[in-house]
Amino acid sequence: MKPINLSAQKQHELEIRMQKLRVFENDIEEKFIRSSGPGGQNVNKVSTCVVLTHIPTGLLVKCQQTRYQALNRFLARRRLLDLIEKKQKGYIEAERKRIEKIRRQKRRRSKRAKEKMLEAKRRQSEKKTLRAKVKSNEE
Repeated sequence: MKPINLSAQKQHELEIRMQKLRVFENDIEEKFIRSSGPGGQNVNKVSTCVVLTHIPTGLLVKCQQTRYQALNRFLARRRLLDLIEKKQKGYIEAERKRIEKIRRQKRRRSKRAKEKMLEAKRRQSEKKTLRAKVKSNEE
């Protein structure tokens, strides 16, 4: 895959990123369809729109940004990697937050925190007793 107007460096960076995210070319299903919008005769005659499906995750990306199929292939792969990265990082971040929450819940309170909590409970208890109906001695 050698897109038009694309440096070898960008191509190499894309390949490295694919390796880091463990995305392989044989995991990607690629389709070409006709684009819509501006582009004139080229758009009407050539299937320049690229649709990529990442089979393991089921993510779908459609790219018809340029008139050139090769450049759209590159841009679609980049978008697909962005989505996969967000999905992976989101999962990792959520898992880290869950573990941290459990850790906080299990951690013992400091002596000062315990005293403050008990003081707040005492104040609340006093408020409630003041709200209670007053018993009269006449009954």
